[in-house]
Amino acid sequence: MPWEFTKNHLPSMRLKTSHSQPENCLSTALLHRNTLETNGKRSLQFGLACLILLSSPPVRANSGSDGYTGNVGSTLFVLDTFSGSTPLPNGVQVHGREAVIQAEALRDDVIRIRIARDGNLPEDSSWAVLPAARSEHVDVAAEDDGKAVGFRTKLLRLRIDRKTLRLSLTDLKEHVLQEDAPGWPVEFHGQSFRIYKQMPREEHYFGLGDKIGPLDRRNQSFTLWNTDSYNFQESTDPLYKSIPFFMALREGQALGVLMDNTWRSSFDFGKETSKVYSFGAEDGPIDYYLLYGPDAKHVLATYAWLTGPTPLPPLWTLGYQQSRYSYGSESELREIAARLRADHIPADALYLDIDYQENNRPFTVDSAKFPNFSKMLSDLRKQNFHVIGITDPHIANLPRAGYAPYDSGMAGDRFVKNPDGSIYVARVWPGASVFPDFTQQTTRKWWGELYKPLVAEGLSGFWNDMNEPSVFDGPGGTMPVDIEHRIDEMGFQKRTASHREIHNVYGMENSRATYEGLLNILPNQRPFVLTRATYAGGQRYAATWTGDDSSTWNHLRLTTPMLLNLGLSGFGLSGADVGGFIGTSSPELLTKWTELGTFQPIDRNHSEKGTGHREPWVHGPKQEAIRRRFIEERYKLLPYLYAAAEEMSRTGVPMMRPLFLEFSNPVPDGHPLDLDAGNEFMLGRSILVAPPPYPEKSDEYKVLLPSGHWYNYWTGDLVRAQTNATQSSGDPPGFFPEVPRLDALPVFVREGSILPLQPVIQSTSELPKGPLMLRVYPGTNCQGSLYQDDGATMAYQRGEFLRMQFSCEQTATSLKLHVGPHEGTYKPWWKELQVEVYGMSSGSHRVLGTGGSRLKAIADSQHHSISFAIADDGRGADFELTWRHE
Repeated sequence: MPWEFTKNHLPSMRLKTSHSQPENCLSTALLHRNTLETNGKRSLQFGLACLILLSSPPVRANSGSDGYTGNVGSTLFVLDTFSGSTPLPNGVQVHGREAVIQAEALRDDVIRIRIARDGNLPEDSSWAVLPAARSEHVDVAAEDDGKAVGFRTKLLRLRIDRKTLRLSLTDLKEHVLQEDAPGWPVEFHGQSFRIYKQMPREEHYFGLGDKIGPLDRRNQSFTLWNTDSYNFQESTDPLYKSIPFFMALREGQALGVLMDNTWRSSFDFGKETSKVYSFGAEDGPIDYYLLYGPDAKHVLATYAWLTGPTPLPPLWTLGYQQSRYSYGSESELREIAARLRADHIPADALYLDIDYQENNRPFTVDSAKFPNFSKMLSDLRKQNFHVIGITDPHIANLPRAGYAPYDSGMAGDRFVKNPDGSIYVARVWPGASVFPDFTQQTTRKWWGELYKPLVAEGLSGFWNDMNEPSVFDGPGGTMPVDIEHRIDEMGFQKRTASHREIHNVYGMENSRATYEGLLNILPNQRPFVLTRATYAGGQRYAATWTGDDSSTWNHLRLTTPMLLNLGLSGFGLSGADVGGFIGTSSPELLTKWTELGTFQPIDRNHSEKGTGHREPWVHGPKQEAIRRRFIEERYKLLPYLYAAAEEMSRTGVPMMRPLFLEFSNPVPDGHPLDLDAGNEFMLGRSILVAPPPYPEKSDEYKVLLPSGHWYNYWTGDLVRAQTNATQSSGDPPGFFPEVPRLDALPVFVREGSILPLQPVIQSTSELPKGPLMLRVYPGTNCQGSLYQDDGATMAYQRGEFLRMQFSCEQTATSLKLHVGPHEGTYKPWWKELQVEVYGMSSGSHRVLGTGGSRLKAIADSQHHSISFAIADDGRGADFELTWRHE
């Protein structure tokens, strides 16, 4: 029958009026791909469908509860006409009607794409991408084969089709890395835009920060609009952060994509339209970056180059942290500290939530609740506790009340304004409040100086909460979108911008002001800032956490993919509230969460006012003993954790990693290992943590172990995973059965690993007593590393650090261990190394040191290990362990 189209026959073609991006002709056509291709009438149907859509009366979304008015109009503009091109030294510029597409190579592996509908590219500025990265360029070889124009770098080839303006990126072997979807590559509805890319069947997507759901973003869609998402659940979106960066992974090959647009935006990975993923924003520039791997680690390193790495944190931030909303008095905080020390539960940090302030006003202290604030902090420091104080971004609206932050802020014109020029006032924790305009460098400097009294009192770090910004009586719980910010920032034109544009970067610039202020106050001390809301690049200024989670088993399960995707989005220094923030945790849930928190970058126990306490000793001595044992294990692992943190600060590779970062070879059908691995993750290069998918149940589950040999972290046993010959029907190879236990968490060590550990201490301020331990797990590519410094200052930047490298080689009857010399000038706390070699069978053993001297070796048949002690004089040494089987 002939093709016939009416509005009734195409209900999915109406313009959407929700907060998601508008649907377009292309997406509808792709939804009906099979029908469209029947009898070769695809183009006719597509054209008629678009004609119906464009003949509809103008549609504009109504204002939603958050004040957002969708920018959906009847005017559809698409890039579909090639009218000329101009080669550039590092790229190409293509014109289509009045539009322009500019593609440039910043490096041989980094392509920047900018598109302007009216032919005028906007100012070259960014809150996320570093100026030095944006100004980089490499020469390219221009290409034009008559069908497409483009260029070639030493690694990549970019083409723009003359007929359709579709963009494709390949490597030099013509493997497609990214390709625009059929039809129009970009379309505009009013000021909004959307970009469509082909979504291969075997491609998977990771990133976008701590969005809820599976690790893989495929078949999901998300909105980026920083939101105070109290009591978020599985379907909640958006959340607190907007990080418009993701990684596409296909058959082990990775490509990173950063859309640098601060407006409300959205990403759809095939949920709306099969075989197509898309991203767009309600306004602002089309400015996106393509970061080639080919492996995922290289993509993350490039992203760190582009947006900045996480700074090396103070060592104490890797220790156990105890918090509550709120420890509301001096006596209560002292009691918590005393109990931690009395019960020998290692801990480094205590938090003060808003109740330490006078009437919840930032930068004040309630002298009735904390009458000896400075002395209390001094006493706690003597007990080796660092105290972190909250400072929310709102300032109480208190004229003529002697409230210094308000008075100085008004005098300096530091607060955001209504469109009529009056100061914007809204209600938050202190009551009526005003809000700093962090888009001004002078305002950030003023904000940073507000910390001087608190730093002088003795607070060690600061917590920027509520900075989405959260506003109690604002539309959608935030500022109205027409609030005005006056941008005054290096690299930007001085101009007034609406909150629509600035909303998603407000929290990041708040944490930036705090971080830079602390650096200015104490230039030789590493700041610690914890932020709830942020944007791409915010890792330069602050650590983060996943927000107000709940005390449920399901939220425990949600934690791992959220933290992994945060790490893949630049925020490798992150955590979740151990035990859950909302609700009262059961004894078993708090214990299992404490176990998992041991192996995450930030280990903070936190809970809401009115709920049951979460301190390790609640629920009695049996539960406390399990929790203490795991917290102690974290302190043993501190040398390994700190080395991973230092690696992250150099390379952008997070401490907590999905399996595909270490094992890039996919399973036979092309998908990454993680899709079969439940909530498993790697901590650094060597440790695999395998929590049960349903820890509240006693059902057996299977741990996926990547190829190679693995050792049980707790026992030293060599783990025999199922293979193709022994596996059950339907099970992929490399599975190992486990049964959940309350007092256990399955942890494994990769073969070829050398782990540095230390004796248990009660805080990072305490020097360990005894030797540094080296656990050697023989196998292929055997290596390990150690990094040490004073853990607090910037002296490491002047060479005051210690770096050591270790390696080993194994034969059928021997193991050669190399301990590298000390690099750097920092003097370690140990004089001796205690080496433990695992995987040893019974028999006679002999250890020879440098020069053939024989060392005393002790066999441990229970842990299948041989141990021996060696002096560490800093010059390095080689050892050989030989054995004869009995």
